[in-house]
Order: sequence, then structure tokens, then C-alpha cells
Amino acid sequence: MTYLVERPARRQVLNFRGLDFQFYRWDGDDPRPVFLLHGWGDCGETYQFVVDRLPRDRTFIAYDARGFGRTAWPRDGYWFPDYLADLDAILASLSPDQPVDLVGHSMGGNVALLYAGVRPERIRRLVSLEGFGMTATQPSAAPGRYREWLDELRDDDTRFAVYDDFAHFVKILGRRNPRTPPDRIEFVAQSWGQARDDGRIELRADPRHKRVNPVLYQLEQAEACWQQVTAPVTMVAGDQSDFFKRLASRERLSALFKSIRFETIAGAGHMMHYERPAEVAELIAAALP
Repeated sequence: MTYLVERPARRQVLNFRGLDFQFYRWDGDDPRPVFLLHGWGDCGETYQFVVDRLPRDRTFIAYDARGFGRTAWPRDGYWFPDYLADLDAILASLSPDQPVDLVGHSMGGNVALLYAGVRPERIRRLVSLEGFGMTATQPSAAPGRYREWLDELRDDDTRFAVYDDFAHFVKILGRRNPRTPPDRIEFVAQSWGQARDDGRIELRADPRHKRVNPVLYQLEQAEACWQQVTAPVTMVAGDQSDFFKRLASRERLSALFKSIRFETIAGAGHMMHYERPAEVAELIAAALP
């Protein structure tokens, strides 16, 4: 079963900060672009399901983050601030004269929220789909984290799973995403996977993403950035998601952000843009008038 694309994306490759980035662009008459940031392990192309249900007059731009999808892999590994620097360079080039709207899922939501606090003048409105920080860490965890990272560098055996063929890959993805219809699962498989020389399927992602990050997540630093956000923020959670249970209290988040509202999508897990694209699109359209 093949997903029927209603609004095809225009693809282009653009170079930023020494890397070739894969872009997906859905042009509309409204010149104000909405930038779509994907989550860890995902790619920009899979926003297709949501864009097909969004207003046709708006312009939407997604891209594959460094080391994911069809974007190039950096030589020196992955550091979270690079995601902010990439976004900064992209916005400076593609929307230099006006604030933009941001939508981010999971990791992309965290990037969007941090960036909106670092460059508040660049963001008009923001929607975060289950990207609301990570679990706080303690300084005492630092020695063990550094040791684990050094061990992974030395052993250098980090890798993603390999699948027999696309049918096998589709079956595994369907098992992991039981609320997503088969036609969308097949679309995701084609976006995420690529054939190797031996005919087996591997992920379009740099396996170095799986290495542990030696730098501990500092919730206090993230919250300091959030306090500088001036754009209205809409935070969206799926009521079937494990991430929903980790969401900080609404009272705490309301105290950190100048303007924030909360929405929940019934029957949706973490991959809500696969499972309930119509409902996600409706919330995005309402949040980005």
C-alpha cells in the first residue's frame, strides 16, 4: 500500500556550515515560511503527512538535520549546539528580514525552544510537538558518562540495525508504530531506509548518533533560555505517549515562558505526526495564524 501524496515537496540541496543539507519545500502564496524541525532518527520528509493537511497558502520548509536522512555527515561527530548553529545559518539565508514560525518534534522541538530563547527576535510563533526538555542530570554522573564515551570511541563498534529487505523493514516499523496506518509506514520506510550493495536495508543515519553524549544535559541552562523566549509557544503532547508522563508541571512551564498554552492529542503517541496528522495540522494552523 502506497501513501498518496497530495502536495509534493520540492527538493533541493543547500550548503550550510560546510555540509550539504537536504531540504523539502512546499511553496504557498504566503511568503512567510514555516520551518519544520524533525526529531532524532527521523527526517524532514516525513512531515509530508501533516503538510498535506495544512493550509495550502502557507510555505513550509523542512530539512534533514546533520547526519540524518539525506544530509551529509560531519567529520567531527555531533554536538547539540551545532543544531542551533545550523538553524541560525539557515534562517539567516532563507528568511533574513523577518521573524519565522517554527514547528519542532521531539529533538527538533528542543532545538526550537532553545533557539527561540537565544534569538528571540527571530521567532514569531513556535509549536513544540513533545519537545519539552529532557530529564535533569546530576554532576556526580559526569565521571561515568565520560568513561562510557571514551570506551565507545575506543571500541568504535556503534551501528544501527540492518534489515533483510524493505518488506522486513516495513514490518519492524509497523510493529514499533502500531497506531500508524500501513501506507504511512511504507512512506517512512522509504524515507528512512536505503539499500546497501548487498541488497539489505540500512538507515539513512550516521551510527555515531548512537554514541553517548559526554556532556550532561543541564536543565537549568535550558530553562534559562526558555525564560528569554518572547514568541507565543504551543506545547503539544500525545495522551498515549511515554513522553507525556515526563512533561514538567504546567505550572512550572507557565512560570518559565512568557506566553504558553498546552494541547493534547487523544489517541496519539510520541510520533503524533505519523499517527494523527490531521489533528496535528489543525493545532499548527490554529497556533500559526
